[in-house]
Amino acid sequence: MSKIDPITTEVISKYLQSVVDEMGSVIIRTAFSTNIKEREDCTTAILNEKGELVTLAERIPFHLGSLLGIGNYVLDHINLDEVEDGDVFIGNDAYRGGGTHLNDMVLMQPIFVEGRYCGWATNLAHHSDFVDRSHKHIYQEGLRIPPIRLYRKGVLQRDVMDLILLNCQVPRERKNDFSAQMAANRLAIQRYRSLCERYMLATVKAVEAEIMDYAERKTRESLSRIPNGTYSYSSRFDTNLVDDILDLNIEVHVKDGSIHFNLSNNPRQVEAPINMVITATLATLYYTVKTLVDPDVPPNSGFHRAISVYAEPGSIFNAQEPAAVYSRTDLSTRIIDMIFAALQPAIPEQVMAACTGGGLVTISGTNPRTGRFYVYNDMNGGGMGARYALDGMDGTQVHTTNTGNLPIEALELEFPLRVERYELVQDSGGPGRSRGGMCFRRTVRVLGHDAVVNAGGTNAILPPFGIDGGLPGQVCQVEISGGAKLQKRSGKLTADQTVTMIAASGGGYGPPSERAREKIAKDLYEGRISAAAAKEIYNYTA
Repeated sequence: MSKIDPITTEVISKYLQSVVDEMGSVIIRTAFSTNIKEREDCTTAILNEKGELVTLAERIPFHLGSLLGIGNYVLDHINLDEVEDGDVFIGNDAYRGGGTHLNDMVLMQPIFVEGRYCGWATNLAHHSDFVDRSHKHIYQEGLRIPPIRLYRKGVLQRDVMDLILLNCQVPRERKNDFSAQMAANRLAIQRYRSLCERYMLATVKAVEAEIMDYAERKTRESLSRIPNGTYSYSSRFDTNLVDDILDLNIEVHVKDGSIHFNLSNNPRQVEAPINMVITATLATLYYTVKTLVDPDVPPNSGFHRAISVYAEPGSIFNAQEPAAVYSRTDLSTRIIDMIFAALQPAIPEQVMAACTGGGLVTISGTNPRTGRFYVYNDMNGGGMGARYALDGMDGTQVHTTNTGNLPIEALELEFPLRVERYELVQDSGGPGRSRGGMCFRRTVRVLGHDAVVNAGGTNAILPPFGIDGGLPGQVCQVEISGGAKLQKRSGKLTADQTVTMIAASGGGYGPPSERAREKIAKDLYEGRISAAAAKEIYNYTA
C-alpha cells in the first residue's frame, strides 16, 4: 500500500500508547492486592504477530524482560494455527518464558480482527505470594508456570486455575488480581478492534512497522552523538544475600549509532536469588539506553535494533536453570550505575552517580483480625544519584524498579501492622557539587501476632559510589528491635517487635568543594544536612 502520511501515523501511534496506558489504569483500579492497586507494580504492552514490542506503558522498566520472554516462548513453542480468539496464556517461569522471577504473572491474549490473527494484548502484575522460602535454586522459589492456556475460546480452564491457586499462599488475592489483568486485556482488544474499524487493519499494521522504523532511526541518531569508543567500568558489589563481595565488570562499545554491551568476565551464577536470566539483563540494558537517547523515542522493538548484548551463559547476567532469581533487581540497579559511570567522561551531562539498590521488606503471617494469611510487600525508596547540575531525588525508587512506596493509610488498613516512623535521614545524601538523594527510615511494628520478615538490600557494606570527585552515599541498614539479627535477609518477629528499613542513599557528583554556597544554605535551612556536616564537608558556617 502507499506510504502512510505523518498525521495518520502520529494519531494511530498515540492511540496505541493510550491503549496500554488505559490497560494499566484498569489493572490498578480493579486489583485486590495493595502491591498492585497502591504500589502499581504492573506493566502493560501490545505485541505484534511476530512477538515484537509495538508499544509499552511507562511503568516498571524491568517487566519488559518478562514480556519479551513470554512472547518469544509462545511463538517458538505454540502452533499459531491452533490459537483461537479468546485463548489466554499465563506464564511466570524465568526459564520457560513468561517471567524474570516467579512473582511476575503474565497474561498474554491474541488479538483477532475479523478472524485474522494480528498481535497480542499482554500485561504483567507482581503477585505478592510465595513467601518464607529458601533461594538456593528456582525450585524453592514458588510455582513455576510455563506459558499455558488459562482460557480457551474465552472459557476459563478451572483445573488450571485451581492448580495455580492451590500453590499460592494468598489465593483470594491472586484470583481477584487475575480478574483485573483479564479486564485489561479485554479492554485492549476492544480498543484495538475499534481502531481497525476506523482505519482498516492494513493501515494500522503499516503504522506499527513505521513507528518501529522511526524508533530505530531516532535511537541511532541519538547514539551517534556519543563519541565512538570503548568505555569500561569495574565495581565491587555487595548484597546481604551472599557472603562474598562480587567483582563486576562492563564494557560499552559505541560505534556509528549503535551500542554493544559486553558483560563477559563476570562471576558465575550463585546459589542465591540475585541471578538474572538474559531477558532480565536485556530489559535492564534497554532501559539504560532509553535514558540516554531522545526522550521521544518510543520504547518498541525498533528501538532495540541498535542495541546488542553479550553475557556469558552461566554467568550472573545470563543465568541458566535452575539458578534462583527472586531478587534479580539487586544486580540490575548496580549494572546501570556502572554503565553511567563508564560513559561519564564521554557524556557527563547525561549520567548520574550511583543510586540506591532499594530496600525490600516483606512481612507475612496470620492476621489476628481476620484469621487469614497475609503478605505485606514493600520496596523502600532510597536516594537517587546526583546528576551533573541537579541533586538526586530523595526517598524514591530508581531505574528499573520504579514502584511506589505503600501509603501508611493503606498499609495499616490492610495489615496487622503499624508504621511508627517514616522520615528522611539527615546527612545521608552523598556530598558533591551536586548532592546525592537522601534515603528514608521506615519503622513498622507487628501487632498482636508472630510474623516472618524478609528485609534487606544492596550496599549494606559498600555505599553507592560518587562520580567525578563526588563522595559516596550511605549504606543500607536493617534494624530489628531487641537486637535480633537476620540471616540472608530472613528472620522472625514476635508480637510488638519492629523492623526498621533504611535503604542506601545516592552518591554525589563532582567535588564537594564546588558546591554553590546558596545550595548549602538551602540544605541547612531545610534540614537535609546538619551544621556539623556543612562545616566538615563543605567548610561552610551559617
